[in-house]
Amino acid sequence: MSKISIVTDSTAYLDEKTLVENEIAVIPLSVVFDQETIPETEIGTEEFYGKMRAHEKLPTTTQPSIGEFIDLYEKLGETSDSILSFHLSSGISGTFETAVAASRSVEDVNVYPFDSEISCSAQGYYAVEAAKLAREGKTVDEIFESLTSIRDTLTGYFIVADLNHLHRGGRMSGAQKFLGSALQIKPILHFKDKVIVPFEKVRTEKRAIKRVMELLEQDVADGPVRATVVHANIPEKAEEIRSTLDKKYDTLDIDLGVFGPVIGTHLGEKSLGLTWYKK
Repeated sequence: MSKISIVTDSTAYLDEKTLVENEIAVIPLSVVFDQETIPETEIGTEEFYGKMRAHEKLPTTTQPSIGEFIDLYEKLGETSDSILSFHLSSGISGTFETAVAASRSVEDVNVYPFDSEISCSAQGYYAVEAAKLAREGKTVDEIFESLTSIRDTLTGYFIVADLNHLHRGGRMSGAQKFLGSALQIKPILHFKDKVIVPFEKVRTEKRAIKRVMELLEQDVADGPVRATVVHANIPEKAEEIRSTLDKKYDTLDIDLGVFGPVIGTHLGEKSLGLTWYKK
């Protein structure tokens, strides 16, 4: 039986236990503070947000080099026939394109880069499911066919605490920033066509959270759902939301995830998200 290896980049923010149990390899993106480049796998989420608060200038982010991808693929190719490589949306990062370029430069192993068209826990869903299917002996074609069932219903919404991060990071125009700040508007954002765009604008964070929970409810009513509450260094609030939803719906499998350093650079501390797909 051929061996299939699974790769994802660090913006899936899968915990160590999940990575080990599923034999998922991670290639890291990095954050840059002044002249200090730190792979986000080497800095804890809480430490990162503390460091970001201590710096007046926002950090920047950088993707893995093609050489790093080639090195990883060649190493995995020593024991694998195929590699499935899952990455954050190509609409917000060049990581996927670099993976594609690297896949064409390695020999003796077939590499299949996959554009998740999203990031964070939602991106991780694909990698974990692919690893499970690979253990069950599914072929590459069978795995990708199964992943379409996730893609067909996968969605995610997030609420930022401070629009300045999106604005300063080039993700939101000055007019949009002013509108949100002046009127206390909390935009609900989501991925559409691989990029981050506004979904709805509401007056307060409380209303924004309620609205996203209503959107989840519409899908939970149709059957089993896999969901994650994602947070940027506000674990207590995230757990409160997770617990509320867990108690409310018997058909909901829900846990916690994080906006780690690279994604947190653009969203800012205290951001919240909710992502899910129908099982």
